[in-house]
Amino acid sequence: MIDIVVLNRNLRLHDNAALYYGSLNSNYIVIHLYDENYWEANGRSARQLKFSYDCLQELDDNLKTIGSKINIFEGSFDDLKKWIKTNLNDYFIHINHCTDIDYFRKGFEKFKQDFGDRLKVYDDFGLQLTNFDRDTWSKNWNHIMHSNLIDAPKVNKNTAETNLINFNEHKNKIKSKFTYLEHIQIGGTSVAKELLESFLNERCENYRVKMSSPSLSENSCSRLSPHFTYGSISIRQVYQKLNDSLPKLENKKDLYSFKKRLYWHCHFVQKLHTEPELEFNSMHRMCDSLRTEHNKEIVEKWIKGETGFPFLDACMKFLNKHGWINFRMRAMIMSFASYNMWQPWQKTSPLLAELFTDYEPGIHISQVQMQSGVTGINLPRIYSVPKQSMDQDPNSEWTKNILPQLDNFEPKFIHNAELNGAYIPQIVDLKTSAKFARDKIWGIRKSKEFKEEAKRVYLKHGSRRKRNVKTN
Repeated sequence: MIDIVVLNRNLRLHDNAALYYGSLNSNYIVIHLYDENYWEANGRSARQLKFSYDCLQELDDNLKTIGSKINIFEGSFDDLKKWIKTNLNDYFIHINHCTDIDYFRKGFEKFKQDFGDRLKVYDDFGLQLTNFDRDTWSKNWNHIMHSNLIDAPKVNKNTAETNLINFNEHKNKIKSKFTYLEHIQIGGTSVAKELLESFLNERCENYRVKMSSPSLSENSCSRLSPHFTYGSISIRQVYQKLNDSLPKLENKKDLYSFKKRLYWHCHFVQKLHTEPELEFNSMHRMCDSLRTEHNKEIVEKWIKGETGFPFLDACMKFLNKHGWINFRMRAMIMSFASYNMWQPWQKTSPLLAELFTDYEPGIHISQVQMQSGVTGINLPRIYSVPKQSMDQDPNSEWTKNILPQLDNFEPKFIHNAELNGAYIPQIVDLKTSAKFARDKIWGIRKSKEFKEEAKRVYLKHGSRRKRNVKTN
């Protein structure tokens, strides 16, 4: 019997369940699925593809040292099923679970059903894949984070060739899709480990404060988010390294804050796994009737950073170039789209996702809904662009660096976008649009029906770390 390891986004050698257990008989092949339609689906983009291929390159190099390699299958899950059944007789398939977009999920679920007991799915991110119980979720997650790391895969003694393309041949075929992306983060396990070390030992100082600044966060945040998304390092590896290091480190408060974010990462991914419909429907179903009209013109200006509000535009242009921006700025960007522009989050969310190298659907979609006021269990928060500009870039140095045409303006005029026609026109009036949004959101939240539905949402998705939640 031959073992087949199908890799999705766990692109690392160590603490990789499918890769390890698939290698135990030392007779295995490793396959990575390249589905062009997937990379054109909801929120996917070339910058994410590039990062994942950095990770694959290092993993392929590592596998070659133990007699293995990455074979690329070009096609869908259904195509892969047909290839396996045509080319192999006695086999067992190992695959890590992946909470992903609808296109992936439908193919993945059918693939599992087609192979039945010839296939094993391994847990990921500490999720409850079956027997979901939000009341025990935190305890279960902590147990998984403290369990032993999984060893590296065994040496492969299988020398049989397949008719699949090798990784380098495949990469040369498609690299034109992403070679122009020079400014996004580099992927790979070695890079992830360097980032972790530098963050724990140096960059985490004042993390809790600096993480909100668009200029300081570029260095002071861990920058591990895309590595978690594509699995060049596991959250469990980071969690245990952090726990081992905490007694010896000085910045304990900052690192405890980071540690909590590892928990929240998985908490949000669990939401999409539990209720996949959240990719398209609001967590609180009554909220889907709030925003029904889509203005393609202003959405295009927003995504390009041409709203007429300098700080917001600078954030969007930075994101377009680098594929990353800190959490507070992400929240402000989405708040502006959903409240001030009053656009359906289902239209703006995928466009924003395409810009993120670290696009993790479970986190992105949950956060988009939070910043759009459609979860029912989070109080609406309309970010003030002028306030964020003043708080996070008081001297407007960061904004001016991205928008040099504003060099001669004093910060107070930049914060309030009072530039006397010297900058592009504003697409909305902040005060009027915020009042309209506030009236709409709070108007729907007053009804008994809304509160009953909010209780249902909390029972399914609310964190049990805090028992008290406001639903009115």
